[in-house]
Parts: sequence; structure tokens; C-alpha cells
Amino acid sequence: MAFNYDLDFDNIDFRKNPELYRVGRGEQGVLLVEPYKSEILQHWRFKTPEIAKESSDKIYKMFLAYKDEEDLVGMDMARKFLQMGYTRARRYTNYKGGKKYDDKGNVNERQMDPEKAEAATIFQEKWKKAREDKAYLKLKKEHQKKYG
Repeated sequence: MAFNYDLDFDNIDFRKNPELYRVGRGEQGVLLVEPYKSEILQHWRFKTPEIAKESSDKIYKMFLAYKDEEDLVGMDMARKFLQMGYTRARRYTNYKGGKKYDDKGNVNERQMDPEKAEAATIFQEKWKKAREDKAYLKLKKEHQKKYG
């Protein structure tokens, strides 16, 4: 089922109301779902490989803590932040300042920033571990079957 953008995200605590959460595709809702967004976002960084390693390690540890609590929403949100670390670092790898388009809507010239590429790879490794985690996949399937 698709992520539901029609919810009143300012007034929903998804820890208390997990039945309202939809996994969606990719990174959908990553900056909307509270309290998880506030818990995870403060640790999300990818400026250098060292910062990406520290950040991805912390977010993956949060994923494991949510796993210990059988908190699918928390696990999925941590997975989304790991995925977003990869995708954003890749964008900065390919485009100076992370800007794919110029002011006129034209695609900027691609570049190769090896430092950002390494940061992307660091996040990608943790994202893969999270998305393939057997407990995560089981809880995700159960959640989707029960709530959509």
C-alpha cells in the first residue's frame, strides 16, 4: 500500500499509533513520521566518510534497538534514513552542492566526488543490512497484512 500523505502528521505519535503507518516505497515519509524523525534525524550526516560511518553506525544501532522492541515503524524509519544517507551522498557525489538542476531546470554537469562516493558506500552497506534483516522483513509483512 502507498504511503498516506493525507494524515495529520503534526498531531500523530506513530509509536502510540503504529496502525496508521504505511511502509510505502523507498524513503516516503522519512521526514514526517514522529517521534522517529526527531530521534533519528539528529544523527543523520554524510559530509565525509568518517562522519558517514559514525552516523550510519548510530542509525543502525537505533534500528537494532527498535528491533529489540519489535517496533516495525522505528525499524522502517531507521532503514529509510540509511537509504536516504546513501541516495543523498550519491547525489552530492555526482553534482556539486547536491544540485542536479540549475535555475533554468537544466541538468548540471556531473562530477565525481570520491569522498561523497565513499560516504554513500558506507550508508549503502548499513541500508542493505537493515532492509534484508529477517526480523524486519517478518514484522514488515505482518504489519502490511494487518494494516495495509
